[in-house]
Amino acid sequence: MGLKSPSLTRSQKSAFIASFLGWTLDSFDFFLLVFVIPQISHDLSHPITDIALTITLTLAMRPVGALLFGFLADRYGRKPALMLDIFFYSMIEFATGFSSSYKMFLMLRILYGIGMGGEWGVGAALTMETVPQESRGILSGVLQEGYAVGYLLAAVAYYFVFPRFGWRAMFWLGIIPAFLLVYILSQVKESPSWRKIKTAKAREPINWKKILPLFIFSVILMTAFNLMSHGTQDLYPVFLQKQRGFSAHEVAFTAILYNIGGILGGILFGYYSQKKGRKKAIILATLIGILAVPIWAFSPSKTLLVLGSFILQFFVQGAWGVIPAHLNELSPQSARGTFPGFVYQLGNLLASANAYFQAWMAAELKGNYALPLSLVAAVSMLAVAFLTWIGPEAKEVEM
Repeated sequence: MGLKSPSLTRSQKSAFIASFLGWTLDSFDFFLLVFVIPQISHDLSHPITDIALTITLTLAMRPVGALLFGFLADRYGRKPALMLDIFFYSMIEFATGFSSSYKMFLMLRILYGIGMGGEWGVGAALTMETVPQESRGILSGVLQEGYAVGYLLAAVAYYFVFPRFGWRAMFWLGIIPAFLLVYILSQVKESPSWRKIKTAKAREPINWKKILPLFIFSVILMTAFNLMSHGTQDLYPVFLQKQRGFSAHEVAFTAILYNIGGILGGILFGYYSQKKGRKKAIILATLIGILAVPIWAFSPSKTLLVLGSFILQFFVQGAWGVIPAHLNELSPQSARGTFPGFVYQLGNLLASANAYFQAWMAAELKGNYALPLSLVAAVSMLAVAFLTWIGPEAKEVEM
């Protein structure tokens, strides 16, 4: 059977589009930084490790945003929480372009982490609660790859904007997500699941003692997932520039290609997960992906390096494409605005030292980024496969 587009109503399409674009633009805002770390380091007179630290702190603050905006989503609805979050992170990103000192830049990246942390959980809950059960797998893959699309758009901005206008203009583009609010306000309806809970006479309380083992396991799983994604993405452009001598245009072109690979992988494995199961799809993607690590990090030629990056991100994002459906299906219904996003971002918190660790280790190795990048990639992919294998699955759950 071929890959078919799911049949959705107008309101279901609007919810999906809003969540996809919100996540895409959130990712776009985050990945603008990874292309211009050396230039910001120079202009703000701080070493690359200090700029990498801002990535760590951005990721570390994401659980705060997930908890805050997740609470608002469970209390007041997915739609208003999503709108507030998008407005917040776009304003902070825009302000980052005016940073006059490292301290100001650092504080704005911390605040941005709160906004970035809130979007995924709220948007994923809105989508997974709105679309039909039989469409969750493929739409999960497409939704999650808004992350890769955002990274791709950041690469395009780096290619066209940075050479002409510099790194500050890159962050001024962060105002773009604010325009999405008009579409959400006019076209998106509230999640049917949330409306049902809200109008129910008696809302079932969350039994935190009962779900504590699932909560702890999910946080550990998402720590491995975030090490896998950020460990293969955040400092890869720096590796290409500093160790392999890629020009700005070559870095941008490579990032565009490997994000296309990620998008294709996320959609394919999301679809596969609907047919064969969430766990099987994740395990298959990560175990095959490990084989691409040597090509991705140690290829002798630029051509093979680019090919390796495409293949690796195909499987990294292939595994990630299953996560929006998988986490929302495991989540308690009454906490679906909070649970998936919070465990996802707590995983980010525990994995947040990755960028600083890789930058520090590369400095200790006299500019060798390939070793720390490949080490984190291989270990985290093995961890994802193992944890997924021993963990639960709730593919057929009714939302």
